[in-house]
Amino acid sequence: MDKLNRPLSCGTGFRDWVYAALGAALSLPPLTAALLFAPPRWPAGLRVLGFVCAFTVVTVAMGAPRSARRASVWLANGLLGAGLPEPVDTTGPRWVNRLRTVVWLVPHMVLGGVVTAVSCLAVFGAVAFPSVWLGGEERMTVFGLSLWIGEGWRGTWALLPAVGCLALAAGVTLGGAVLLRRLAPVLLGHRPGERLAAAEEQMNLLAQRNRLAQELHDSIGHTLTASTIQAAVAVELMDSDPAGARRALNSIEETSRAAMDDLDHVLGMLREERPSTVPRPTLSDLGPLVERVRGAGAELAVQVHGDLALVPATVSREAYRVVQEGLTNALRHGGKAGIRLRTTVRDGWLELELTNPVGTGERARQRAGGQGVQGIRDRVRLLRGTTHAGVVEGDCSGCRVGGDGRECGGCGSGVGGPDAGESRWRLLVRIPLRSVS
Repeated sequence: MDKLNRPLSCGTGFRDWVYAALGAALSLPPLTAALLFAPPRWPAGLRVLGFVCAFTVVTVAMGAPRSARRASVWLANGLLGAGLPEPVDTTGPRWVNRLRTVVWLVPHMVLGGVVTAVSCLAVFGAVAFPSVWLGGEERMTVFGLSLWIGEGWRGTWALLPAVGCLALAAGVTLGGAVLLRRLAPVLLGHRPGERLAAAEEQMNLLAQRNRLAQELHDSIGHTLTASTIQAAVAVELMDSDPAGARRALNSIEETSRAAMDDLDHVLGMLREERPSTVPRPTLSDLGPLVERVRGAGAELAVQVHGDLALVPATVSREAYRVVQEGLTNALRHGGKAGIRLRTTVRDGWLELELTNPVGTGERARQRAGGQGVQGIRDRVRLLRGTTHAGVVEGDCSGCRVGGDGRECGGCGSGVGGPDAGESRWRLLVRIPLRSVS
């Protein structure tokens, strides 16, 4: 409502008048065509018919292009302050919006012409009355009427009609702007189909932003965690093992360079006009990732079963991020000893299992509800996979996760053999390969 009845300040009033003047200018082509196709020698009935037909044809030609609606919305928002949403493409009939644009041009031209004509005459009158008085003239003629002005102080009354003319110009401008602002949402606003398309576009934008935030969290979070540990190792070895400290610093440099590549990729996704040329890492890039983790002083054992080349590119990229986030959590929360990663491709499934020793206190419970684990769940859910994460007790020797993804019925740990009797954090992810095209 504030936009419909905004005060007529100097800036807004001038913009409203400019918008009305544009409407008056838009009326010149159809009026010119109408006068040409309605010559005076024709009978009155034919002249009216020719005038209306010519005016309608030219107005339709002006409002039918798709760019006409975008331009009308842009002008209404910029000068009139209508606050209209940007036009969006829909699957419905487009002729409806084109017809609405044509209909919008009519009040814009009519009200614009009225506002421009009345305001110009009013401003002329506001200048004429004081000018006649200051020029020493005793009389002036207005629309055939002779008005006595007077000389000296007796002519000061001429200021009253001047002020009245200015008030008339301001009132006409404000009234025309209010009417146009009320009509703009009706004729230029979104229809139900467009509102639905705009809502879907907004949802896609929010999903993309969430995806970018997840990419940054996974890549930069891993880099910061690994670099922090490597820096601590370098400090400890600075005096006793300078060569080892130098290797830790070199590892920080390599890790930071890899993070810059990831950051360039994410920024490329953000800047659609200049997409990134840096390929996203996949499971085939696990080697450098594992070396960076080991370079941070972690004891990481890796087992790969099956051919990773059978994994689709989409699954492979997301699986790399899952492993990266899992290793980051292991370094951050579980220490650097006894980390195990198992990657299995069989029977149309990709299975990732990451375990590491961890306490069962408050720290482990906080980890279960962290943003990293939630991000992993979100990634896997989009690929129609399943995620199991939490602390398990290794009190059942030899148990393991079955081919259907269910845990051991005896202890439910899914961690067997060497891990029996040890509390461990386990992340198990299973993703189907055939569900991703």
